[in-house]
Amino acid sequence: MSKPLVAIVGRPNVGKSMLFNRLVGRRLSIVEDTPGVTRDRLYAEAEWRGRTFDLVDTGGIEPGSENEILKFMRQQAEIAIASAHVIVLVCDIRTGVTAADQEVASMLLRSGKPVVLAVNKADRVGAEDPALYEFYNLGLGDPISLSALHGHGTGDLLDRCVEHFPAPSEGEEREDVVKVAVIGKPNVGKSSLVNRILGEERVIVSDVAGTTRDAVDSYFENQKGKYLLIDTAGMRKKSRVEDRVEKFSVLRATMAVERSDVCLILIDANEGVTEQDTKVAGLAHEAGKACIIVVNKWDAVEKDDKTMDKMRRDVRRDLSYMSYAPILFISALTGQRVERLFDLINYVNGQASLRVTTGMLNSVLADATARVQPPTDRGRRLKIYYMTQVGIKPPHFVVFCNDARLFHFSYQRYLENQIRGTFGLEGTPLRLTIRQKSDEG
Repeated sequence: MSKPLVAIVGRPNVGKSMLFNRLVGRRLSIVEDTPGVTRDRLYAEAEWRGRTFDLVDTGGIEPGSENEILKFMRQQAEIAIASAHVIVLVCDIRTGVTAADQEVASMLLRSGKPVVLAVNKADRVGAEDPALYEFYNLGLGDPISLSALHGHGTGDLLDRCVEHFPAPSEGEEREDVVKVAVIGKPNVGKSSLVNRILGEERVIVSDVAGTTRDAVDSYFENQKGKYLLIDTAGMRKKSRVEDRVEKFSVLRATMAVERSDVCLILIDANEGVTEQDTKVAGLAHEAGKACIIVVNKWDAVEKDDKTMDKMRRDVRRDLSYMSYAPILFISALTGQRVERLFDLINYVNGQASLRVTTGMLNSVLADATARVQPPTDRGRRLKIYYMTQVGIKPPHFVVFCNDARLFHFSYQRYLENQIRGTFGLEGTPLRLTIRQKSDEG
């Protein structure tokens, strides 16, 4: 159901991050001439020959290293290798084949995955460097000579990767399927909710926190639509993530948020919003995902006629940056209100996909600026020329003005509220980019 995944791996300081940035066309990964700079895996979407795929940059693999950071980087690379359709092993033509390269190559051969061997730092143009032929000793087939610095050879590399992709019908995501990530701290009932929806024991349910180690995908279809439910491992505070398997779980849960359309943020009704809940919700918010706050275990709470209103106020206060997200009180155990989730999922997904014409936006803009004058600074007034929408999921608007420095944050917030007041956009974050008219072209 997911896009093909290409993992870039190799020992430290061979130019993986520079190659990653070159392939995605943006400086997403930190590039520095120091081993071990990339500690976390980093994902981005790329396209080649009409195929869209995900690219993951990993920390350098140091086989047998006792250094804690390097061991953690190796573990992360192993996760990427396990998830990938194609693995790109990056080596350095200047150093030749090292013992670490041989160990990494052996690990990749054991994985059984297609491996493309990229020999980086071949920065000179002209005849092939004879040092390239040494890399045949790794047993990974024909090496591709490239320069991540200058871009030479990257086309050949991507051609080789695309050859190993599954057929589009197997690998590409279906447009009509809504991907729903069920996220939250451990033991809030994520697996119980997924099982309640599926009507089967698809996911192991236990009252021991951390039972779900991986992100599990389950396809589900009902009269409301087609859904891919992603049950994620509970996300703990990093300081408490000591167990190696738990570290994998947090990373996979983060990846699940990235590839979802809608996030169900589960909160335990008995505990209310905790600090860790705010961190989990922040992941979905920062990723620009449509969100629903789901207060679970509502059956276990002693209630009167004011309990729900009080809980709603508390949630709004503690997750104040997500005032756009609807709140639903459910019980995964009894099934109370679970059926209402699908209407909400469809609604917030539709809101996140909403497109507004430039004409309608500028009508709202004219009305908003007439009601509240744009700010001034030292006699210079902010002039807003026009506004247009440039993206969805989340809705992304660009506002053109005479001087971006005059566009105070409070006025941005005012405009956001005017847009929401007119078009709704409930359940989704909103992006507002300020650009000076001279930046337009």
